[in-house]
Amino acid sequence: MAKSATPKPAEPPALKRRQQFAQTYQMARKSDPTIGRWVLGAGLVGLVVGFAVFWLIVGRNSVIGLVVTIVGALMLATLAGLTVFSRRAQRAVYGQMEGQVGAAAGALGLLKRGWHVDNAIAFTKQQDVVHRVIGPPGILLVGEGSSARLKGLLSAERKRHERVAVDTPVHEIVVGKDDGQVPLPKLARHVQKMKRQVQPAEITDILARLKAIDASRPILPMPKGPIPTSMKGMRGQMRGR
Repeated sequence: MAKSATPKPAEPPALKRRQQFAQTYQMARKSDPTIGRWVLGAGLVGLVVGFAVFWLIVGRNSVIGLVVTIVGALMLATLAGLTVFSRRAQRAVYGQMEGQVGAAAGALGLLKRGWHVDNAIAFTKQQDVVHRVIGPPGILLVGEGSSARLKGLLSAERKRHERVAVDTPVHEIVVGKDDGQVPLPKLARHVQKMKRQVQPAEITDILARLKAIDASRPILPMPKGPIPTSMKGMRGQMRGR
């Protein structure tokens, strides 16, 4: 009789969340030393405002009202602190990522379900990178690096995808601060706000068609330097939960 493998005990989700929160805080604090004071201040303001509001509504009537007032004030203080933390942490993390190879991949990792991201489908020796996103707007080719070198790289990838995914909209996005480019901190939001031109059922067909491109694509060495992935782990905090 074969021995059944003993599953390893899963790590408690609460512990993982605390670890992610602590990691995010330590990373953000490197470029924003005052983040702790801002979060504490927001929490105190939320506590005072929450207590005053709940006290005026229910707190004066009974002991239960007082309990509800305290609980409500604590919840509002927590929400205010987390909101300030998420915004300042997002700003700090994007500041640290900007200029790194593959920074756009980290930002694209914040996209929710319904989006399919393929990192570094093409790049140059100078570490100009093109990522691919499949979603409701169609096919998005996201380039980061030198705009002059990306022009030819994006054009070649666009033609390659249009030959396979006929009638599917193909969009080019260049990440940067120049005119016509999308700043890194606004990349995920910019992608999500693009016009919906493809139905969910069509996305499955597009992904199947693109397998032909990926199968014929030579195995390319990854550009030097790690592609940031910490943004994915920070998704909860950066959405202000």
